[in-house]
Amino acid sequence: MDDEREERLGRFVSGALRHFPEKLGLSMYVDGWVSINSLTAAAAAKYKWPKKYHIYALVESDKKNRYEISGGKIRAVYGHSIDVVLDYPAYDGEFAYYGVSPEEVDPILEEGITPLKQKYLHLSTTLEKAIEVAMIHMENPSIFKIDVQAAIEDGINIMVANSDILLTEEIPADYIVEIYE
Repeated sequence: MDDEREERLGRFVSGALRHFPEKLGLSMYVDGWVSINSLTAAAAAKYKWPKKYHIYALVESDKKNRYEISGGKIRAVYGHSIDVVLDYPAYDGEFAYYGVSPEEVDPILEEGITPLKQKYLHLSTTLEKAIEVAMIHMENPSIFKIDVQAAIEDGINIMVANSDILLTEEIPADYIVEIYE
């Protein structure tokens, strides 16, 4: 598949699995899974050329590990704006990190961190990854260090989406233990 087709199919799959499955006639389970056959048929209806092996190739070559396939089904690992209930394992680490613009620091220290356009808040497992992600959106980010061990002990569910990304519904300000600027 050439770069242009890979880009178009990637955008289609992202939209279908993260944002608007119903617009494409896809039936999604509550935990985000969709039949890979149905997704392939929807993609082929729009572009004519996609086959199931194109979807598999897209997933296998994705460096950000955005999708997973199991038992004839596919789902987005993270990035959902639709209501899904993900069932990933609980995180057992001590800290996580989250990048923001310097202007967001004071409001977050008062109100905590909540997702803006997505169902789940995305935390980074390392300081380096948080900086890398934040630098996509801004030049001089501030990075919060979060005591996820304390948050988990207090009943906040923090899940492992992949080796770089943790998902949770919110982080109250009490769990922010340090700010790197």
